[in-house]
Amino acid sequence: METGLAGFSDKDSQQMIVRALRLLGVIAVVALPLVWWKLGWQAAALLAVGAAISASGLWEWLRLMTAVMERMTVSGPEAPAPRPMGGVLVGFFLRLGLAMAVLYGSLKLLDGPVYALAAGLGLGVFSLTFEAIRLVKSWTI
Repeated sequence: METGLAGFSDKDSQQMIVRALRLLGVIAVVALPLVWWKLGWQAAALLAVGAAISASGLWEWLRLMTAVMERMTVSGPEAPAPRPMGGVLVGFFLRLGLAMAVLYGSLKLLDGPVYALAAGLGLGVFSLTFEAIRLVKSWTI
């Protein structure tokens, strides 16, 4: 296995985001019953909403990153044409709008602690940071 930044490929970054999504899902599945038991169903629902928005954000960044990398690769006459960026960008901005609407609706309708929603949103940052640290650690071995 090649080490160092020169060995980092697009596939490595895609795999890192997929692993971060998996980690986010595992943490959310473990945390939801605990939060429900300790703080109530509203807090668990807000945690689930935050985790779902965070996961959708990671997934959308993966799609956007893949589309941009397809455009940046050298294409020859026999290389397939990259998919249009318009659809990916429309999906990206639609997801942002939907995330804002879901955030507003969940805060307005669920009478739970806001920090549960913040914790759910932070799961994406935590899982991506954790996977990035694992990747950096693998470079130094």
